[in-house]
Amino acid sequence: MVLQAEQGQIQIHTENIFPIIKKAVYSGHEVFLRELVSNGVDAISKRRMAAMAGDCSEGPEGKIEIRIDREAKTLTISDNGIGMSADEVKRYINQVAFSSAEDFLEKYKSESDAIIGHFGLGFYSSFMVAKQVELVTLSARDGSEAVRWSCDGSPSFNLEGAERSEPGTDVILHLMDEELEYIEPARIKTLVTTYCDFMPVAVQLEGETINKREAPWRKSPRDLSDNDYIELYRYLYPFQGDPLLWVHLNTDYPYNLQGILYFPKFTGRADWEKGEIRLYCNQVFVSDSIKEVVPRYLLPLRGVIDSPDIPLNVSRSALQTDRRVRSIGGFVAKKVGDRLKELHRDDPKRYAEIWESLAPFIKIGAMEDDKFADQVSELVLFGTTATPQPDIPDGASADQSGDAWADTSSRLDPIPADNGKAYTTLSGYRSRLDATNDKRILYCTDEAGQAGALALWKSQGAEVLLADTFIDSQFIPWLEYRHEELKFQRVDAELDESLQEKESEISDADGKDNSEKLRELFKSSLGNDKVTIQVQALKGDNAPAALILLPEQMRRINDMGALMEQRLPGLPEHHVLLINRRHPLVEGLLKLAAGSVITTPGAGAATSPSQQLANDLSRHLYEMARLAVGGLEPNQLAGFQQRSADLMGRLMERGL
Repeated sequence: MVLQAEQGQIQIHTENIFPIIKKAVYSGHEVFLRELVSNGVDAISKRRMAAMAGDCSEGPEGKIEIRIDREAKTLTISDNGIGMSADEVKRYINQVAFSSAEDFLEKYKSESDAIIGHFGLGFYSSFMVAKQVELVTLSARDGSEAVRWSCDGSPSFNLEGAERSEPGTDVILHLMDEELEYIEPARIKTLVTTYCDFMPVAVQLEGETINKREAPWRKSPRDLSDNDYIELYRYLYPFQGDPLLWVHLNTDYPYNLQGILYFPKFTGRADWEKGEIRLYCNQVFVSDSIKEVVPRYLLPLRGVIDSPDIPLNVSRSALQTDRRVRSIGGFVAKKVGDRLKELHRDDPKRYAEIWESLAPFIKIGAMEDDKFADQVSELVLFGTTATPQPDIPDGASADQSGDAWADTSSRLDPIPADNGKAYTTLSGYRSRLDATNDKRILYCTDEAGQAGALALWKSQGAEVLLADTFIDSQFIPWLEYRHEELKFQRVDAELDESLQEKESEISDADGKDNSEKLRELFKSSLGNDKVTIQVQALKGDNAPAALILLPEQMRRINDMGALMEQRLPGLPEHHVLLINRRHPLVEGLLKLAAGSVITTPGAGAATSPSQQLANDLSRHLYEMARLAVGGLEPNQLAGFQQRSADLMGRLMERGL
């Protein structure tokens, strides 16, 4: 039967948002190609399923062809899928937003494969770039006739008979003058690579297949080698080096989700707001921003998440957050935690070597997610001053009965790393503490700035944890909150009796011992009531002459204020200056000041040269202690250098 030419009105329902024609739904014009190619892939999948049911011929291998006609200013997307009859065109095209995918799946649900289209509006995205759209289609079902449908973007359409020898559909776009970029082959290749690269059907342009087709994340991990994972990473993120490790995601209950996530080598630059993970829906690229899907602390991971069950808006350009999305985020976080536990258990040395790149994800994740915190509680490493354990001996077996190295998770603690550092867990550190100090956790945030105090603790055999990243200023208080029984003490917060010599002092006729004299000297020299002067006899020949100590709570308040104001912490105004009275320089200073009347500057009393020199040496010791902890501002350094040179000159004159 020959189809009679027909005219009519497209049936528009307000709830179906037909204003897509007026560019109200899609935010970017280029997605029209994604939608039309996706429709073609759907049609090929439908033909395969219908052929399995015996409703049509199977046909050749499916493919999508893109043809450019510069002279006619047309772009054609052609498929060899199931095609449509005249009645189906009326049903699926004219009734805007009627979801043919849902109707088709209902009929063939027992044989259904993944069908990309869920919205029915994808075809109409073509009107964002075309002033007229033609559709020439032939159904694969026996006895079908080809039809041509055309529309200029208004509710009016034309439907008539056409010539087409093979089943399938051509969508012919007559491009607007301002959209002629889409007849450039390079532009089309870029769009196919972006949106359609991993579609399971060949996409051809000028006879060349321009998409990869295979999506490794849809395969079983058993069928992928390490090189396969690395090659995918290099392809998705060129010139970014190789990944540290990866997590293969695969579940079909309670939702369908596949993917591969990679830990990149962390350089301090990461997108903690948008992220770099790519979201796909049945191998169709949807978005590179999935902050609604994965927890924020995992956003800087890289890779792919592919799921048809993540709810998208009508144009697939935005995610709709609901309970299922939150559940998916929890699943991803758990799989990441499982992979980290596996690496820490099976290869602790490798885990330690990449710890600095893993640390931001784990620490931020623990602070933001209680479930994740429970999962990774024994995976947090700290640098340590303890001597690392020897590596596994050659020929040792990790599963040998009675072998000292059999327990892989604990055989290396502290764990040696190739960067020369040793790492330990909090529980490993506590296991080496003696019973009298098993609740105190000593830590250092700056090995250079806290070198004096750190050397003191190490000289007495104390093990110190290294918490020297920016995140640790928040992570340490969080750990203390989580472990209320523990006290976290920075090495320069205070010094206990184990670092001090127990010496009795002799008082002079005025009842003052050397410690009291030194306190008076420094208090007079500095003239700063915000600096508390302490005098102790410190153990060790290398103990410094003077140290700046920062009481723990006072320093934390200062650090929090700096964080709120987005500045570096700096030295708090209120701090402790600890003078080591056993240091030769301090002993010499005490002799120099002996016999001089200590006067407060500005009190009107005359100052002798010896007294002035003692005052200047006291100030110099204080400024050196400040300099060691970064407590001198840049504008103070010039004055310090000038005073140092002047002081050395006067000492040389005196033959000191």
